[in-house]
Amino acid sequence: MTDVHDTSPVAGQQLELAISGMTCASCAARIERKLNKLDGVAATVNYATEKARVSVPDGLDPQRLLETVEAAGYSASLPVAEEPEAVAEEADDDPTRSLRQRLVVSAVLSVPVIVMAMVPALQFTYWQWISLVLAAPVVLWGALPFHQAAWTNLRHGAATMDTLVSMGTLAAFLWSLYALLFGTAGVPGMTHPFELTIQRMSGDGSIYLEVAAGVTTFILAGRYFEARSKRRAGAALRALLELGAKDVAVLRDGREVRIPTAELAVDDRFVVRPGEKIATDGVVEEGNSAVDASMLTGESVPVEVGPGATVVGATVNAGGRLVVRATRVGSDTQLAQMAKLVEDAQTGKAEIQRLADRVSAVFVPIVIALAVGTLAFWLGSGGGAAAAFTAAVAVLIIACPCALGLATPTALLVGTGRGAQLGILIKGPEVLESTRRIDTVVLDKTGTVTTGQMELIDVHTTDDTDRDEVLRIAGALENASEHPIAQAIARGAQQRIGELPAVEGFTNVEGLGVQGIVDGHAVIAGRTALLEQWSQHLTPELAEAKAAAEQQGKTAIAVAWDGQARAVLVVADTIKPTSAEAITQLRALGLTPILLTGDNTAVARSVAAEVGITEVIAEVLPKDKADIITRLQNDGKAVAMIGDGVNDAAALAQADLGLAMGTGTDVAIEASDITLVRGDLRTAADAIRLSRHTLRTIKGNLFWAFAYNIAALPLAATGLLNPMIAGAAMAFSSVFVVTNSLRLRTFRTTATAPTE
Repeated sequence: MTDVHDTSPVAGQQLELAISGMTCASCAARIERKLNKLDGVAATVNYATEKARVSVPDGLDPQRLLETVEAAGYSASLPVAEEPEAVAEEADDDPTRSLRQRLVVSAVLSVPVIVMAMVPALQFTYWQWISLVLAAPVVLWGALPFHQAAWTNLRHGAATMDTLVSMGTLAAFLWSLYALLFGTAGVPGMTHPFELTIQRMSGDGSIYLEVAAGVTTFILAGRYFEARSKRRAGAALRALLELGAKDVAVLRDGREVRIPTAELAVDDRFVVRPGEKIATDGVVEEGNSAVDASMLTGESVPVEVGPGATVVGATVNAGGRLVVRATRVGSDTQLAQMAKLVEDAQTGKAEIQRLADRVSAVFVPIVIALAVGTLAFWLGSGGGAAAAFTAAVAVLIIACPCALGLATPTALLVGTGRGAQLGILIKGPEVLESTRRIDTVVLDKTGTVTTGQMELIDVHTTDDTDRDEVLRIAGALENASEHPIAQAIARGAQQRIGELPAVEGFTNVEGLGVQGIVDGHAVIAGRTALLEQWSQHLTPELAEAKAAAEQQGKTAIAVAWDGQARAVLVVADTIKPTSAEAITQLRALGLTPILLTGDNTAVARSVAAEVGITEVIAEVLPKDKADIITRLQNDGKAVAMIGDGVNDAAALAQADLGLAMGTGTDVAIEASDITLVRGDLRTAADAIRLSRHTLRTIKGNLFWAFAYNIAALPLAATGLLNPMIAGAAMAFSSVFVVTNSLRLRTFRTTATAPTE
């Protein structure tokens, strides 16, 4: 894929840091700037996930990264390997508990203060002093995280959103305290009319405790819902981690010993009983069963497995007892790799998010300057201290760039998490930019449009030969061969007539076919040249059927016994049942499909015609596939490539957007941008729809966040907004952003939703 933004060093390693102490996107931008000042370091910091992904050159001590973050006023730590129990314990730990406590207490204390300030009829004698008693804990304890963060940033010469919140609430509280103690606001019988506009009045006769308490409560509410939304958005990742089995019955010296899954080693043999989860990726050594992989792949039909079959950890054994030999454990398993892909996607940054971060980083100092200018203007124009102070505080409160910082990461969290639930693994947020631009989709044939497995699809017989007899005799002979075509015939025969008889005197005639004795018949199966060696020629009808099959790119096997040609068996790589529907969906998304294959032109055109593709590029060598992609790009096309094999890896990497079938090779998956866990091609259309939907959500979030600030700041500066109303509106904008992002959780696959 062509990178949108690449600041990685030429050589080095990737590290991930856990960052704590961030309270807004400005904090993330500040840490990012500090890290990027180190020689050879390229860092992206994500406020939503509280993680930094850092590319460091060889020889750089990771401790320098931690010291740099700490020098900026925050805390950082390198990741450590966690036991599954620790992961579960961390998942159970609710990071929103402290926020919830502060919110509840602040809300209970703030409501009477706000009601008394809004309803003059409730302003009894000394009501203002009761308001002070109720508001003080809210401002000093409820808003303590804002004050602490503002002080930390101030010591490091920075100003963040918390600076605005802290300045605004403390200014309102301290001014009110001054008016009560030294002005006329504390006199018995003082009343305070509730108005949405600012009037010129004596500054020491008014209090703004409802502003200080109300804004604190509103912002705490916004922070709480943001934190809860982030936690909900990350639920898909936690669900992936929790899918696996917690313990496993390992075979040791012929006995079953139950141990934690984390202690499994490669080549350990373990037992999986019906209803149990398979502990890790492995190969079945004993037993036959059906495995339900729906929780991992979304595929509802159980897969039949037997000795030699590969199984994936976290899937459920739905049938008999299995003995499995572990081939991959821990972080190497498919489940762990899926979780890592999701986490990487959520930790990275799209170009659109970098813009929001840069704006947020410079926004705070500008707002502080605007607040000071507003205060000076109102005072200089004779508006009075109260009007000047209120307008300045409203500017500080309304300008909190919280919504800007949350616009992108929350949508990414929800979108990539939803994708993981549907079997769509988006490797990085840069992928979202690519899905918007692509107009051409190139599809590999084998394993992508087709199943990649040869199957018996037709049987042509002479008039005096029974079809079932052909299947029984030819199937028995081919069953003794390991050739893929022979196995396809044997498998097709077993599916149609059941158990096959034994074969005697089996011989493999290299390059021509096989022969042997079945039920006393001397049987030959293979090329017509083999039959002709025994003077057994095809009838005109069989020869015509064979020629027609080969013209369509299918494989025809001639069968003869007892001195006479009896049948032609047609074998082919079958098209997946959903491929034609998938092509229709891709066209509906405005994409032009092209079939790219190394197979011969006749086969390619036959497959393309069946699924609805008009443009075919056939007989292409593996090394030339990437060149075809380059040629299309040079023609001005933005190209997506869908493939599954090692021979597709270079083309997947070259394409603007690479999509790998999860049923394919690890090399192809590694080279792609999106992994489709299921082998269903319709998932490709789902992936593009989801990516575009996520990008639209991000853009919508950013638009409303920018529009809100641009529209509200002039109103606040001209004194048309009460600071408390400004605080409520600011908190609402943040809640709107995360709520809008959470709509992505309702995204549905094309099986249940119309194509967008």
